[in-house]
Amino acid sequence: MTDKSKKPGGLSRRILLQRGATFAAAGVAGGLTGFPFINKMAVRAQSAPLKFWQFYAPGGPVKTQIDWFDKTVSNWNDSHEQKIELEYIPTSEYVNGPKLATAFASGEGPDVFLISPGDFLRYYNGGVLQDLTPHIDDAAKADFPENVIANRMVDGKIYGLPMEVEPMAMYYSVKAFEEAGLNENDIPATWEQLLQLAKKLTTANRYGVLFETQPGYYQNFTWYPFLWQGGGEFQTEDGKSAFDSPATVQALKFWQDAVNSGVAPRQVMGTGANDTVANLAAGYVAMQNVGIWGISQLANNAKDFKYGVFKLPTPPNGKYVTVGGGWAFVANAKGKNPDAAAAFCAWALASADKGSVGRVVDWCTKGKSDMPPRKSALEAGKADFDQGMIGTFAKNIYPGIRAEPRLPPEVYKIISDAIQQTQLGGADPQATATAASQQLDAFLGSYSGAPIL
Repeated sequence: MTDKSKKPGGLSRRILLQRGATFAAAGVAGGLTGFPFINKMAVRAQSAPLKFWQFYAPGGPVKTQIDWFDKTVSNWNDSHEQKIELEYIPTSEYVNGPKLATAFASGEGPDVFLISPGDFLRYYNGGVLQDLTPHIDDAAKADFPENVIANRMVDGKIYGLPMEVEPMAMYYSVKAFEEAGLNENDIPATWEQLLQLAKKLTTANRYGVLFETQPGYYQNFTWYPFLWQGGGEFQTEDGKSAFDSPATVQALKFWQDAVNSGVAPRQVMGTGANDTVANLAAGYVAMQNVGIWGISQLANNAKDFKYGVFKLPTPPNGKYVTVGGGWAFVANAKGKNPDAAAAFCAWALASADKGSVGRVVDWCTKGKSDMPPRKSALEAGKADFDQGMIGTFAKNIYPGIRAEPRLPPEVYKIISDAIQQTQLGGADPQATATAASQQLDAFLGSYSGAPIL
């Protein structure tokens, strides 16, 4: 693992625009350069509301999530001079598109926004993340477990505050199981058993299992557990590539085999493989690799759909691991009022006040369905986290969690290309792993941003 932690002064358009297959990388001669923040950023009235970009409210599809964001911002606005204004960006543009990155490239980035660990270094290395630490007291800092907050920190300072922890699992349709003469006793424990079960569940109108096929940070996020289960890593402790390994090859091959055998689709429905309603509940697939948020999706938009959940199967001689992601509030260091934006983030999610703790509990149990990122929230919502489908996650799936890696865009893209080339392009997994590893070594040897975790 590299220990280089010097923060560059800005983010090149090449790094900024390199968002997987969604938009092209753009090279900038002479290395990293600052964002082109034009004068109008400085002359806007300080009393103007701070823009909070996210993909939940006010135009999102889940009412409980809209209500949570509305209430959070309204409560802040009722007690603070600097107002916050929600601005909804559809998931297709925010997560799978260039909307956020290109806004920063043009000097129009939002004051408050959401990022995942996988995209942290894009914005930290670009110099646009405000230090939130001055607004967080020591008791609140200690309330975040290290494996939840570490990938949002640099040099002991906090630059992002997680609102959730989201482990991945496998969901299955009870109806599809029953139609195939299966029940919970047929839950697979291994990759081989999963593919065999998927074959039994595949019909002329339904696929047996679904893995993400759209390139992007989310696809990488969902693939990492399969790499880790076989003991694989993408980087050694001394900062060199570890990608050319048997664990990498078998993980690439597993997803490839699922598609090539016809039990997994090449295309996904709805917003992607994170969408349980359009894929699992609609009958497009019988099993789906998705996170804990699927509970909330189904409860709000497919109330009568019966389903079960089981932890990710493992490869031969493998060890169970799942990945825990989650979105975090961050403040724009180049925005209209960075200090107020940072204060809002801390007030919302990291205050020792009961209202802040309750806000986290409400998001994870009412607004969405997640594990909480704070120990106090886990205790305060214990009754909710011990029952129902969330209880199943807490008991059976969450214990195997490993934090989502934070990677520079170049590293993410190399891994994304390897997944795409093998899963859908038919490339040889071993040759692909070797070529990707060589690319990783070439980049890691000259990387100078914050530590890769």
